[in-house]
Amino acid sequence: MNPEEQELAAVPHCSAEHIVSKLRQAERVWLFLDYDGTLADFAPTPDYVAPSPEVLELLDKLKQQKNIRVAVVSGRRLEHVRALLPLDGILLTGTYGVEILPASGGQFNRLDYETIRPTLEKIKPQWESLLSGRQGFFLEDKGWSLAIHAKDAPDDEAEQVLSRALEVAEDAFKSSIFRILGGHKFLEIGPRLANKGKAVKYILEKEAWEDALYIYIGDDDKDEEAFEIIQERGGLAMMVAPESRISRADCRLDSPRQVRKWLKDLPAYLK
Repeated sequence: MNPEEQELAAVPHCSAEHIVSKLRQAERVWLFLDYDGTLADFAPTPDYVAPSPEVLELLDKLKQQKNIRVAVVSGRRLEHVRALLPLDGILLTGTYGVEILPASGGQFNRLDYETIRPTLEKIKPQWESLLSGRQGFFLEDKGWSLAIHAKDAPDDEAEQVLSRALEVAEDAFKSSIFRILGGHKFLEIGPRLANKGKAVKYILEKEAWEDALYIYIGDDDKDEEAFEIIQERGGLAMMVAPESRISRADCRLDSPRQVRKWLKDLPAYLK
């Protein structure tokens, strides 16, 4: 099946027999997991940080398995990810992989903050002015990127505001440094390295785990960028969505609750 056919194919549930069979053949598994909408339900606001005891217990048990590694690849700033997951022994990334905290410790950033921030400082007050007095909008400053969340705004107003915000940032995203990340009633400007696919590729080039089956689980278009990297290495890409949609994913889980259940059962599938 070529990539175009794969994207258009119906995405089966991850209980499909060929998925279980592949797991049973694996010597070890490296999990790459999104957080919001994947491990946990979406937070009330993007800056809401409340660790989930269930998620913490689950990941703590998984990382203790000698044949399982865990990495969390999040669009949140790393400061938030660390607060949500105060665990040693798992790899954490923030801002789609710009910020990385290896399992062994020693946080580092993949580019110079000062190459990014001055441009964002010019855009931020213009976006603040654009959103001023409007209900249902939230401007998130991640340091490395700026994002407008409009999920609670009326559809027509959200479309108009996000279109105007895009015009404001037009000069920046035409550069070789920045890119625009879209989504449903969402707009974000950040560095081109803010890309989950590039992040996973970088991690695997630096820390490849011989004979491991790589599995990526995520819920949105930013995760789709990592699916292809995982599949190129013979791994599994798993989408989280209540209904099937166009995706590169190999299979689908309905909800974060089902993701947690699947991960809880994972050790039993491995040989």
